[in-house]
Amino acid sequence: MAFYQRASKLALTHAGGAAAAASTSILLGGRCTSSTANQKVNQVAGQQLSAVIRKGAFTRRKFSSTIPKEVEGVASGKTSSAKDSSSKGFVAWYEGHLNSRPVTTKAITGSILWGVGDLVAQVVPTFFEDDTNGDAGDELSSAAVATKKEFQYDFPRTARAVIFGFAIHAPLSHVHFNFLEWMTVRGGFQGLKIPVFKTVMEQFVYWSWFSNSLYHGAMGAMQGMNMTQMYDRVADVLWDTQVAQWSFWIPIQLLNFQFVPVRHQLNVVLLTSVVWTALLSAWYPPGDKEAEEDDKSKE
Repeated sequence: MAFYQRASKLALTHAGGAAAAASTSILLGGRCTSSTANQKVNQVAGQQLSAVIRKGAFTRRKFSSTIPKEVEGVASGKTSSAKDSSSKGFVAWYEGHLNSRPVTTKAITGSILWGVGDLVAQVVPTFFEDDTNGDAGDELSSAAVATKKEFQYDFPRTARAVIFGFAIHAPLSHVHFNFLEWMTVRGGFQGLKIPVFKTVMEQFVYWSWFSNSLYHGAMGAMQGMNMTQMYDRVADVLWDTQVAQWSFWIPIQLLNFQFVPVRHQLNVVLLTSVVWTALLSAWYPPGDKEAEEDDKSKE
């Protein structure tokens, strides 16, 4: 606005000067008529105004070329926060796969976390062997140290846990959580009744019994046990596993069913299963040769 005001003032100044010159010539010599004077005034004013406008347009182009691109982006509303996009990149990527391929995504997630749980179960107990055996005498203490030094990671055992998490646990758990939601909707449960109903159904009615039996049976099958050996193994350890599961999973699942959407409930279980898998692997190792020998002796 200031630019155009200045341009108008300059144009009027030059036009006024031309008009004064024309009037002076008329008064002095009468050489110009009123029409010719007007033409000269308009010509001079137009030339001056055009020159001022051209100069102003060049100034605007020069100024706009010096504006940073970031400022132009903010003005146009096209900028985005790189920090926010990077922080949400993995979440958006995982959500996309979870929506398009839920079973495959959960199976891969389950295999990774079951493998991590078995790794923890194998490695962590080695740090406590000296403490548990150190008070039993020098011979036992030295034997514990030798055992700790001779520790070798059991890769086939972890492979069995990964296979179980990928091919068995995660796909069946996906069906289980959707089935629980279906029963809850059909039953018309609302409010706090929803997590209570789901927890009771899962822990006491069918799922915990089935999943724990399936775990011990599948581990036995991958170890080469026959049906009798697998049955004996499940019968020996199932009740103890159930008691441990109730104390560990009931509080977690009450919170999970109350606050987490259905499509993410298995992810909460899989993350928490790192600890649970470590406990299962430590209590009932998938590759425990002594357990196999005990089972064979029962035949």
